[in-house]
Order: sequence, then C-alpha cells, then structure tokens
Amino acid sequence: MDAVLENPRTAPISERERVMLAYLEHVNRNSYSLRCEEVDAVRAAGWSDEAIYDAVSVCALFNFYNRWCDGTGVRPMQPEEYAASGKRLATHGYTPPAK
Repeated sequence: MDAVLENPRTAPISERERVMLAYLEHVNRNSYSLRCEEVDAVRAAGWSDEAIYDAVSVCALFNFYNRWCDGTGVRPMQPEEYAASGKRLATHGYTPPAK
C-alpha cells in the first residue's frame, strides 16, 4: 500500500491496476478533459463498465467527503479511533450493534 501511495506508476501492482489508478488520477485532477479513448483503455485492461463506474463513484465520493470535511471543520479521527472503527466494521459491518 505504501508503494502505491508513494508512486502507483512504479509500485509492485499489476498493469491492470496501474491502468485503473492512472485513469482515476485523471478523473480526480482533470475530469473535464477525459475522452472516450481513456475509458476504452481501462476496458482493454480488463475492467468492466460496472467496475469503472464503481471506481469513479468512490473517487467522486471521497472528493465530496474531503471537501465537506474541510468546509465544515470536521477533522480526521485519531489512529486508534480508525483501528477501533475497523474492528467494529469487520465484526458488525455497517449495521450498528444490537442494544
């Protein structure tokens, strides 16, 4: 994960994943300039339209969440809070524990 975050172009991931990450970088930085050929390249790398849709949706939602947090003053959780949240999600999913 650290290698991907540092540089997805040189990280030890598949070419298929590299193509998707490059596409999402373009979506994130310059979505207004996307062309059909770029989506075709992602498809050619083996991604379905559904997978592309899902990836773009996640990218867009994180952009929204980040801007919403910045604009409203919501701050990130502490590392131990993320760890506790991860354990809760692994055990219960997104359903709150029964009372």
